[in-house]
Amino acid sequence: MNIRETIEKWEQETLSPYASLSANTRGRERKEPLCDIRPEYQRDRDRILHSKSFRRLKQKTQVFLAPEGDHYRTRLTHTLEVSQIARTIAKALRLNESLAEAIALGHDLGHTPFGHSGEAVLNRLCSEGFAHYQQSVRIVEVLEQKGQGLNLTWEVRNGILNHRTSGHPATLEGNVVRLSDKIAYINHDIDDAIRGKIMKEEDLPREYTDILGNSVHERLNIMIHDIIEHSQDKPEVAMSPEREEAMHGLRRWMFDHVYHDGIAKAEEGRAQQMIEMLYGYYMAHPEELPEESHRIMEIRNETKERAVCDYIAGMTDIYAIDRFKELFIPKAWSV
Repeated sequence: MNIRETIEKWEQETLSPYASLSANTRGRERKEPLCDIRPEYQRDRDRILHSKSFRRLKQKTQVFLAPEGDHYRTRLTHTLEVSQIARTIAKALRLNESLAEAIALGHDLGHTPFGHSGEAVLNRLCSEGFAHYQQSVRIVEVLEQKGQGLNLTWEVRNGILNHRTSGHPATLEGNVVRLSDKIAYINHDIDDAIRGKIMKEEDLPREYTDILGNSVHERLNIMIHDIIEHSQDKPEVAMSPEREEAMHGLRRWMFDHVYHDGIAKAEEGRAQQMIEMLYGYYMAHPEELPEESHRIMEIRNETKERAVCDYIAGMTDIYAIDRFKELFIPKAWSV
């Protein structure tokens, strides 16, 4: 018995009857020899962690565009916080921690530069539509590894696709990530908003903080404990109704008072105009897309629109700004 088989046996003997066992995965689109050390979900975790798309998250906006300061969240630090929360919950519920971690690390790979504002522009411009959760799946299935994708297991891809609020993951680990994503961004966005002097802790409605807690630390502790206590040894992962209602209420308040706030979104119009101009340029000059984009278009018989969306969505904030400057800003010259 090799190390992987030993770990799979441990999972069968130790994990919850509702956990997703590595040995029972529905598998990959392309069959591969099994690893002698790592179970399948752990391999997926490693592939995502080593991907180019994952590394680019470090220079992609979470909520605040172009903040001054080193401590505001980026899309990468958000992803890591989601992963930490998901692993904590999964371990406490005796679910498959590696599966939860893989889904968490991959859930936002498809985000555009400048956060949801960039996503909204591409969705408006592209006749085929654009959604970051679909793009995340496209990245791991198609775009990574020069058009080969990462060939992840079905369970990880399903969890990535269904991490949004309206999603319905097929595994309990996927549901853990879906809840962990909300817990992470609500709380760390409050923390960043307080740091940016957009709001104070005291501004949060008492009807929600009386239930969820009066600090970021307290809310994280209460919400995570609530999920664990409410889901222990059950075939579902959920919050208690009272705290779930309070969480959704706090989320709505954040949309009204922070996410759409003039200070937080001061540069959004410029960023969206930049994305729109880049999109128009590459639609008019598709020959300037990377060779890899042309190869994928040809092999998969895909449209120019999709290739342009892929290229722009893959840009970091900094790279998008640099491309815009190079294409549209006059350069100084000398004789």
